[in-house]
Amino acid sequence: MDDALPEVRYARSGEVEIAYQVLGSGEIDLVFVMGWLTNLEVYWEEPSYRRFMQRLAGFTRLILFDKRGMGLSDRTTIGTLEERMDDVRAVMDAVGSERAVLMGVSEGAPMSLLFAASHPERTAALIFCGGEVKEIRTDDWPLGQSTVEEYEEAMESILSGERPWGRPTRVHLAPSREHDPAAIEWFGRLQRSAASPAAAVAFMRLGSQIDVRHVVPSVHVPTLVLHSPGDPIVPFAQGKWLAEQIPGARFVELAGTDHVPWFDVADEVITEIREFLTGFREPSEPDQVLATVLFTDIVESTDRAREMGDREWRDLLEKHHATVRDVLARYRGREIDTAGDGFFAAFDGPARGIRCAQAVLEALERLGLSARSGLHTGECEVVGDKLAGIAVHTGARVAALAGAGEVFVSQTVRDLVAGSGLEFEDRGLHELKGLEEPRRLFAVRSTGPTAGRS
Repeated sequence: MDDALPEVRYARSGEVEIAYQVLGSGEIDLVFVMGWLTNLEVYWEEPSYRRFMQRLAGFTRLILFDKRGMGLSDRTTIGTLEERMDDVRAVMDAVGSERAVLMGVSEGAPMSLLFAASHPERTAALIFCGGEVKEIRTDDWPLGQSTVEEYEEAMESILSGERPWGRPTRVHLAPSREHDPAAIEWFGRLQRSAASPAAAVAFMRLGSQIDVRHVVPSVHVPTLVLHSPGDPIVPFAQGKWLAEQIPGARFVELAGTDHVPWFDVADEVITEIREFLTGFREPSEPDQVLATVLFTDIVESTDRAREMGDREWRDLLEKHHATVRDVLARYRGREIDTAGDGFFAAFDGPARGIRCAQAVLEALERLGLSARSGLHTGECEVVGDKLAGIAVHTGARVAALAGAGEVFVSQTVRDLVAGSGLEFEDRGLHELKGLEEPRRLFAVRSTGPTAGRS
């Protein structure tokens, strides 16, 4: 395979153009999900990276892309984790990939995890190298990289110029090359071409808010976790935790110190990936899927029906059903069930589910109906065209606690929508009937009209 730069093409994801490259012609599609700092062209200038990708493409069809807001992709928005997951799907659609292996490096791991849990039918397997789950170290997560205060101090040093951005700089991602003159010059160029200082900080701050611990146990595809004990970015213990939480995952301790896989551990990583991809079994049709469930119902519907009479109430309910279905279609929600004056729907992303819930309440208010809704994200059992299980039960209980005109969400939902602009009010811990432990619930703050957002 020659060293020529693979052709850069674009896939449309909503209103955003995502830059991607394809190389190799293997039977297995491998989508390489990079960390936050990327530029497809500048990365190709680094010899070790280029050789690593060419070797991967020797036994796969390798798919590379720049995340929205970064590198050669549109820089109008950095996007949420949910939107970035949609970008992966858009690139796969553009290249005609029905099912692919996703390899998440560093901050690429959360997106890969969410995609695999939400779309198991399109995920053949997962590979992680230096993959993170939650960056910030807290009392309930001692495996994080740094505290909030330490993180913000680092961000301010970039914005103030104390830590120069885009100049030849130490390759902190790879201790094996951190003092190599050619690598230092290349890394500065990569920073300049990937993002401005302010955009880079915005990316990193969004990354610091991501927490996918609740998603990890919902992954049910063959998984390989690779991690170096001397990783300078993501603690080794975090990689071990990730492997322990995914049923059947294989963990490999790499014999190196770098965070990225194409320098000191390249040979070992290629060997492990080749063995993994030739040895894993194709999963059967998924019987579990990560989904955001939405429940809506009309407040005090019995009293309203008694006041109106059967015929008028039936007419109003027909308008109610048509209105809710119209909003669901606009936000790519899937109707699961309808009972009386309530709807049960599912989404593959929580932010879209929340905005749909807000739009439903606003649309019903225009019909003169007061409604409430609740959302929860969790692992659901797939039963034909229906969804069942504890996550569904939890979503129904969350909705039941909301008041008129309110959208309630579980903490899991709140944690997954970092960067979405959605704001919440903490409504405290609640005992939910049928669940062993109390759950912390949040009310979504109204942000004005939502119709048309998707």
